[in-house]
Amino acid sequence: MKRITCILLAAGICSLSSTPLVTNTRAIALSSTKSGSIAQTENDRELFYLYKGQRIVLNQRPDIIAVSFKKVSGTRDITAQPLYLQLQQALQGNTRSVGAISPKVSPLGVNYALVSLPGGVRGVGSAIYSQIQQQPYVQTTLPVLSRSQRQEVIVLPNEIILSFNPQLDESQRQAILQQNNLAIVRPLRFSRDRYIVKSTSTDGTKILSISNQLNKVKGVTSATPNFLESVNEQNVETTVKQVANLKNFQQLDNFTPGNIASQSTRSISPKANLLGLAWQLNSLPLKQCLQQSLSSLSSVQSCLQQPVATKSTESCTDMRVTDAWKRSNGGRGVVVAVIDSLIEWDHPDLANSVYTVKAADKCPGEVHGWDFSAGGDSANPCENGDADTRVSPSELAILRSKFQDTFQLSDAKLVEQYPNETLLIKQQNPDYSLSQIADVLRRHIRTYKIGAEFHGTWVSGVIAAKPQNGEGVVGVAPNTQILPVRVFGLNGSFMPSAYIEAIGYAADRGADVINLSLGATLPTQGEEEAIAQVLKAHPKLVIVASSGNENSNQVAFPAAYPGVVAVGATNILGNRAPYSNYGKGLDVVAPGGDLSTPGLLGGIPTTGGTWLDAFWQGVPNPTSRWSTAIDPRGRYWWVQGTSFSSPAVAGVVALMKGENSQLNREGLVSILKSTASYESLTISDEDAKIYRSKGNKSTKSSSAKDKQYFFGNGLVNADAAVKAVQRKR
Repeated sequence: MKRITCILLAAGICSLSSTPLVTNTRAIALSSTKSGSIAQTENDRELFYLYKGQRIVLNQRPDIIAVSFKKVSGTRDITAQPLYLQLQQALQGNTRSVGAISPKVSPLGVNYALVSLPGGVRGVGSAIYSQIQQQPYVQTTLPVLSRSQRQEVIVLPNEIILSFNPQLDESQRQAILQQNNLAIVRPLRFSRDRYIVKSTSTDGTKILSISNQLNKVKGVTSATPNFLESVNEQNVETTVKQVANLKNFQQLDNFTPGNIASQSTRSISPKANLLGLAWQLNSLPLKQCLQQSLSSLSSVQSCLQQPVATKSTESCTDMRVTDAWKRSNGGRGVVVAVIDSLIEWDHPDLANSVYTVKAADKCPGEVHGWDFSAGGDSANPCENGDADTRVSPSELAILRSKFQDTFQLSDAKLVEQYPNETLLIKQQNPDYSLSQIADVLRRHIRTYKIGAEFHGTWVSGVIAAKPQNGEGVVGVAPNTQILPVRVFGLNGSFMPSAYIEAIGYAADRGADVINLSLGATLPTQGEEEAIAQVLKAHPKLVIVASSGNENSNQVAFPAAYPGVVAVGATNILGNRAPYSNYGKGLDVVAPGGDLSTPGLLGGIPTTGGTWLDAFWQGVPNPTSRWSTAIDPRGRYWWVQGTSFSSPAVAGVVALMKGENSQLNREGLVSILKSTASYESLTISDEDAKIYRSKGNKSTKSSSAKDKQYFFGNGLVNADAAVKAVQRKR
């Protein structure tokens, strides 16, 4: 996993639980009438929904509710107070009157908010509900759910994604809708026979029952609640570790990127001052330098400018990308769709790599992709979304307020402003002083709540960054083009309907490769059907997805769907990255970064979003390292997660397709897997223990079975893959 994500660095788009996604329990007793209406015989008190006939059990969270705001017409000014802050102020006044702790309101996209309910004071909950409903800008309140043993945010609106059998005519479809008290909100664009519908007779958690019953109605292919998920992982523990790690790298505080090893190749000549840090492309320069006694990053810079020793004993733990550049065109003519969060396609290193849409049915203003994150209920599809995947003025106002809090508020004020996060830090570190708590809190907000909102920008840089004037980072396929497609709102807000439309849109707009750096989302049958339809209609299209950052032996969705290439992550040592999912269903691995091995230098350098001037108005340039940003303002970041191993592989596929556009998906994926290897991969002692604990007899880390368990078919080799596709021409 914004979700979307994973440890991402954003941690996003994945949780840290290894709870199975699907629970095999007793069958559900549902029946359908001859007329096509539905009758329920299942106990209403148990909350669950169906995925391929199996239950996924959900629990309603008593500590949090969701609020839906009324749609605001026009573009809100950046100086306008965000609606969630207006609600926060209104609730503060209400709860003070009853002597309770003030509830905390946080944004979920622009049109929703989450309200954390204070516990332990009788009657406060009903008072908060009443106060919320009195606000003129509030549409309604919605229940919040989670899976067992997880502290997820799964909002349940009155929306169901309903797929009809394509053989049904219009009158038959209308009969099913009328008999079950359903109304069409709108059809899903770029998807056949699939609609968002709502119940006209009930709402709340009963929407789950309606959805489950619809799956038993003749003529209905699938029905799933259109959940609004928050997939950003607010992993305070990870932040604590990063803060401790940064203290060991104090010499990085005054780092200004200088000349860090430019390289030239035959077909393309990417010259970039940060190229030497990109160990995923060529690991030998950095690994060689890390073997020396280097006292500062300046000394690392100096070392990286030196030629690599011809007899280096270091093993390559990269994807041999710089070797592939020597014989390839860098992915020229290939389009990779990035389905993700905020994509600042005008970043200096991305502006020359963005695709211009050429479709005949473009919406007004549609030039560089589409933003599906806001959804919509208009009959006009061009009104359901936005033509710009970049941060909007209203979103920038929300993010800027939080960002500037971390620089302008005192330790005491900051802790008071963010009580929930402060409580988590205290629980994990009871001996921390106020300044230590505030230090963790500042970095947590800057990294996870601000920097990670630009997760789509991070992902895009890994694929196709192309620096100007020799300053910046280089992507795996610097001559390929990015099609920006946004599905995540703020705070990792995400709906399956947006995801389904986005995949169809990317294929329709001519994408050769689709990258899905999101994981641990709820699996739905509608999504699986949509992916299958797109793959069938586009036999040359390759979809690549992250395996997830749960440190689980289950590949997360959507990577686990049939036909999707599931990618795990490795670190610079050639070990499985400690967060990366593994096991059955894993196809290949690629460098995803590890900010603890060896510190920040083990991360993946890529393009960021906090360099925008609006973040820094009234804030002086920091004199110390304020996050995992590489430069003072965060134009470039070090990141980690399967969210970045996935686009690395998407970039390799782009290199392959740039050399041979005639190969279909089956041929490309077969070559990708067959040219991968375990040559530079090693199983850590911890993973060896995991493997033995599963009842495996092997005590060594060299057998093919245990490496397949953790690495799938192995580490992707771009050079070997490019050679193989060239031989097929």
